[in-house]
Amino acid sequence: MSDVQAYPQSGEAQFGDYVALLKPRVMSLVVFTALVGLLVAPVGVHPVVGFAAILFIALGAGASGALNMWWDADIDAVMNRTKSRPVPAGKVQSGEALGFGLALSGIAVVMLALSANLFAAGLLAFTIFFYAVVYSMWLKRSTPQNIVIGGAAGAFPPMIGWAVATGGVSVESALMFGLIFMWTPPHFWALALFMKEDYHKAGVPMLTVTHGRAETRRQILIYTVLLAPVSIWAALTTIGGPFTLAVAVVLNAVFLKGAYDIWKRPEPVAEADKYAVEKSFFKFSLLYLFVHFAAFLVEALLKAYGLGGWA
Repeated sequence: MSDVQAYPQSGEAQFGDYVALLKPRVMSLVVFTALVGLLVAPVGVHPVVGFAAILFIALGAGASGALNMWWDADIDAVMNRTKSRPVPAGKVQSGEALGFGLALSGIAVVMLALSANLFAAGLLAFTIFFYAVVYSMWLKRSTPQNIVIGGAAGAFPPMIGWAVATGGVSVESALMFGLIFMWTPPHFWALALFMKEDYHKAGVPMLTVTHGRAETRRQILIYTVLLAPVSIWAALTTIGGPFTLAVAVVLNAVFLKGAYDIWKRPEPVAEADKYAVEKSFFKFSLLYLFVHFAAFLVEALLKAYGLGGWA
């Protein structure tokens, strides 16, 4: 946990520092997947309600990011990738980050309940709690399964979007959840392969630290294999169709090939080319998720014109 006295203030916090606390890159993925969950649901939502719901889901995601940065400032301070974040860099005081995160959490949950429904708001509240408490405070520092179990936090947004429209969950929303949940380990473990020293310095029990890179490569392949049927199953439900299925087949073929290439690579070869294959796989993993959810949207548009779906 961060120590308020450990990060001397470098000056008055600016607006951009508070924006950085929200983890805008992560928020953009949350907003997109939540929007897809809302738009592909079988129940229509008034545009004003939909806009408000996505706004408050985004605020909830930002609140999670702020709470995570408050708690993880000690870790962030020793990792090259994160040492410039607002709290360890002394741009925002630890207590300010905590208060900011708590305030945004309350606003997001209450306003989502008022603008949409209590079930969606409850899911958002649980997501914030899971990311800030279960993942950040417990799993991240205690087990190499941190990113496996903790991946649930990033998988809830499409389910929340679906709940905004329908007031509940379904097989389709569960599969969108499952898609992100199973995608998260290979995505982050690929990053960990070329960022191992950062996690080692910070004392984070990432799989690369506790079990080594060879085992991490094997686990990336295993989870990528397990991800494929979830992806295909989602494409075969009411949110999918021929277009989504074709996209899923291509994406998983490329992703599986990348995971296989990572698995068979000797460590000296990876070190020699500065983990070029691993970095390429990591970048493609971002494209994999974006294109997958974009395909759900395209399929919904095609269905509106009688061209998509399995009818």
